[in-house]
Amino acid sequence: MPGSTPVGDEGGTGARGGLRFSVWNLLLLLPLLMLITPWFNKDRPRLFGLPFFYWYQFAFVFVGVACVAIVFAATRSLDRGEAGRLPAPANPDEGDLGTSR
Repeated sequence: MPGSTPVGDEGGTGARGGLRFSVWNLLLLLPLLMLITPWFNKDRPRLFGLPFFYWYQFAFVFVGVACVAIVFAATRSLDRGEAGRLPAPANPDEGDLGTSR
């Protein structure tokens, strides 16, 4: 629609600022450790009868999901520009505690 701004574009410039680096993104490298096969290509220790090779890979499914969830939650506020801000009071009229009516 003409005259409308994209969602999340408060300035109305139409550009989002490109790629941004966050230290939280480094946490996404942790699941890549699962790709180094010589580290876990062995039979022992076994867990519930499963060789290490299988349960290690299965455990990294949960590690990967946890890492993505943590990075998503940590960087979501950065996308909104809310990093480091305190939440606004629920009722702006009650923000000043020194006055009584």
